[in-house]
Parts: sequence; C-alpha cells; structure tokens
Amino acid sequence: MSKNITKRSEDYSKWYNELVVKADLAENSGVRGCMVIKPYGYAIWEKMQAELDKKFKETGHQNAYFPLFIPKSYFSKEASHVDGFAKECAVVTHYRLRTAEDGKTIEVDPDARLEEELIVRPTSETIIWDTYRKWIESYRDLPILVNQWANVVRWEMRTRLFLRTAEFLWQEGHTAHATEKEAVAEAEQMLDVYADFAENFMAIPVVKGFKTENERFAGAIETYCIEALMQDGKALQAGTSHFLGQNFAKAFDVKFTSQEGKQEHVWATSWGVSTRLMGALVMTHSDDNGLVLPPNLAPIQVVIVPIHKTDEQLEAIREEVKKITDRFKKLNISFKFDDRTTFKPGWKFNEYELKGVPVRIAVGPKDLENGTFEVARRDTFTKEVVAKEGIVEYVQDLLETIQKDLFDRAYQYRADHMTEVNSFEEFKEVLDGKGGFVSAHWDGTVETEEKIKELTKATIRCIPIDRKEEEGICVFTGKPSKGRVLFAKAY
Repeated sequence: MSKNITKRSEDYSKWYNELVVKADLAENSGVRGCMVIKPYGYAIWEKMQAELDKKFKETGHQNAYFPLFIPKSYFSKEASHVDGFAKECAVVTHYRLRTAEDGKTIEVDPDARLEEELIVRPTSETIIWDTYRKWIESYRDLPILVNQWANVVRWEMRTRLFLRTAEFLWQEGHTAHATEKEAVAEAEQMLDVYADFAENFMAIPVVKGFKTENERFAGAIETYCIEALMQDGKALQAGTSHFLGQNFAKAFDVKFTSQEGKQEHVWATSWGVSTRLMGALVMTHSDDNGLVLPPNLAPIQVVIVPIHKTDEQLEAIREEVKKITDRFKKLNISFKFDDRTTFKPGWKFNEYELKGVPVRIAVGPKDLENGTFEVARRDTFTKEVVAKEGIVEYVQDLLETIQKDLFDRAYQYRADHMTEVNSFEEFKEVLDGKGGFVSAHWDGTVETEEKIKELTKATIRCIPIDRKEEEGICVFTGKPSKGRVLFAKAY
C-alpha cells in the first residue's frame, strides 16, 4: 500500500488534506463545502461523542433535540446575534419544486413561497429560547440543563475538511439559571469539562482563557475558550463556553417568578465543540507516515497481523491469538485480527500505520515456537519482543504509556513555542519565524487588536485565565497594559 503523502515540511496544508482523505476519515461531497465523514472517521467522532456525553450527564445535563429550521423573525430579536451570523446563513424560501414546461427541467415552484423564510440553523439560541419561554414560569423550573447533538450550517466561502465546512456536526449546550452567579459557574464548569476532555482524552494540551470583546460569540457577555497549538505553529480554537447574561431571555421575554415573588429575567449560557476537533486531532499528533491516534480515540487500539505461508500455520496462529483477544475483550481493549489472505503483511503494516492504530502485534510460526509476540508502537516505531504470558498486561500498560507520551510530546512542543515578546519588531520576528503563541502586552483596545491583525494576520487567541496581572507597555502602541495576552496565526 503506497501512502504518497506530501511531507509536512514541504506543504503542511496539502499534507493535512491528503492525510484526511487517504486515512479514510472524510472526503469532499457533491455539495460545495460539505463533507462525507467516512466510517473510520465517524468511529473516532463517536468515541469523542461518547466521552463528552458521559461528562455532560455526569454534570447534570440531559439531551434534547430542536428544529433544524428557525423563523427569520427570531433572528431579528437579538441584534448582535443576527449581526454575527447574517453573512453565513442559508435561507429556505420555498417548499416545493415543479417540472418546467419542457417536461424535463426541475424548477422552484413560484406559488410555493413560504410566508416567512426559514434560516437553516447556524446555532440554536433563538429557537431554544423561544421554547424555554414556554417551559419556564417559576424558580422551581430552573435550572434547565440541556444539550443537543446536531448538525449546523454556516455558509463558509473557504472550506477545508473538518476545520471549516458549510455543514458540520457538533453539540451545543443551552442552560437557563435563576441567578447570574449560577450561570457564570455553569459557563466556567463547561470550559473545565472541555479542557479535561482535550487534555486527558485527546492528549491535546490547551490554554484556557477569555476571548476579547471583538472575538466574543455574537450575543455573549463573556466567551471562555480553550486554544490548542498545531504542529505548524498555528492556533486552533478547540471549544467555547459562553455566558450570555440575560440577553436572550430579554429578547424572547423569558421570565420566572423568584422565591420572593418577583418577575425576573432568566440567566443563560451556551457552549459547544464540533467536528473541528477531528482536525485538531490530526494536526496535533500525526506525522509524515499518516495518522497518529491516542489510544483513547483509536477505533482499533491493537491490530494483530499473522505472518504465515500455509493454512495450517494461520490456523495455529489464530488459536493462539484468540487466547489474548478474549482477554482484550474483558479489558475493553479494541482490536482487529487481520487474517485476510488477499494482502501481504507488509501491505497491512503500511495500512495500519496510515490509519494510526497505536499498537501492532505481529505473530508467525517462529513466534509460536518461542512463545513470543512482536509488539510495535505507531507513535515511535519502536518494537519489542514480548513473552506471550505477559502480553496482555504489556499491551494494557503500553496503551496508557502511549496516551501519556503523546500528551507530553504535544505539551513540550507548545512550551517550546510559547514566546514572550516586548516589542513589535520582536513580535513580527517570532510570528513569522518560530510561530506558535506570542505572549505580548496589549493596550486593551479594539483598534490596536484590529491593526495588529491587519499587519500580521495574527489575532488575540485568548486572555489566559491564569495570566499574571502585571503592568506593562503595549507592543504596538506603547500605551499602558495590565497583562499579557496570547496572539497567534490561527485556523
């Protein structure tokens, strides 16, 4: 099996696109800007879903589902929200097609125009808050802790598989609370859930922070985010959690009777991650040979490849392998015994390297004689010969080691590419040369933020939550600054 993948050092963007397709994660569809997520890619997404869904439910959330279509009038109720999404909205105007007079051409039936146009959801705040108005009367109805797994449409002009597509999959949490304090705590809690998932499940180190006013979610009072660093030195927003205040409650007149008997507006949050995480996964860990998957996310954690010449040898290997795979099942270690005779072992090795299977076991007649297995790691390409008596425990420990090592490697890369600068010349030099996160003082104004973006294409990725409060001088204007923020070029 030939990989023929462009090297990262030659063209990172091309490497990424080729890898996503050749590793069977996804491909472009017949609809501009939309993708087909293939079974192997979807299996990874399902693992992400399962872990996140468990975390959401552990924190008291329930799943629900809301309509794909949103009346256009709902968007006009929250001004900043509609401003933020207007340019990306797909609009449904008619509900029927008809055959034209030539009997062949299909056209929109002009008599089937909708009384009110419908927006294909780019996000669901408006339809959900219209619904919450019917659900909430008293403080006893609060909090509402709801999550939705769904697809959304944002009509992007420049698209790339997983990272930016016109339609993508995600989850969006929408909660309603009696007090500001509760809502802020919820938004912060979900940021922590995302950070824990990214670091301990995906092996991707992230920086937790706030977005600047200019970068906040449309309609939010505060946007919390986790930012990750990819191998090409660009940042990627991996998840966001928004404190919405009472903006949507006021727009949709969602009130409740408090314990004191007063009518008050509800406090809100929303939060979400999407299939963009698939792109983050690829770009954080993978190499010139293909995918590198953390064991927690690998659809196949262990592949076993028999090496044989005769059917008798294959049968003997199969019997020995079954003894260890029965134990893998009990330990919830996912595996594949690839006993296909239509492909040679070398071809299989290549395929599973490309697909990022963390551990490969090879076993042949000599291994059976010696009572050993050859175990190879995908992340380091190192091999060990392991006695069959201890193979299951060895593999179990190895999977944990690989998970940790992938995080440590990514963490070290980020640490090496987190650079403090104190002048604009130094800022540009680091950004264009070394790349990564540039930690710099900023005067806090939108004007400076936009000017730096215009000159360098770098944006403020976040104001780190754990940043030191320190007096400084803005690298661009020389005006006073209260602390450093993280700039980077980003996806």
